[in-house]
Amino acid sequence: MSLKIGDTAPDFKLYNPEKKEIALSDYKGKNVVVLFFPLAFTGTCTTELCHMRDELSIYQNLNAVILGISIDSPFVLGKFKEAQNLNFELISDFNKTASTAYGCLYEEFILGMKGVSKRSAFVVDKGGKIQYAEILEKSADQPNYENMKACLAKLN
Repeated sequence: MSLKIGDTAPDFKLYNPEKKEIALSDYKGKNVVVLFFPLAFTGTCTTELCHMRDELSIYQNLNAVILGISIDSPFVLGKFKEAQNLNFELISDFNKTASTAYGCLYEEFILGMKGVSKRSAFVVDKGGKIQYAEILEKSADQPNYENMKACLAKLN
């Protein structure tokens, strides 16, 4: 099942590195950029998340919160967040429930790894509806940041 523009975004409850439960529903009334990424500490993921870190003020000015999600454990995500000085929530989808609900899970990834999140970007509006959805098949590709920002600008 793939999500479409206008669909209600599946809620999730996942843990951040501080062992705090983070739910999408916690952000009702805010626009949320939900970014799934394959693995912490890999080149393309680091580039993507550092780009978001460096442009955080742009997203904040568009009234958006960023949530980065991967199948890494909360402990790995904590080290990654610290190493890259990331200034937004990273949350662990270790059991792959959110990646499955959003239809962005590789059956098989590199080195025979199974069940890794595909690099994906979703914009969820203040009412919990998906307004932008991009699921990338090639893990080396980056999401279209300009399209995400244009979508957010229309929501304000």
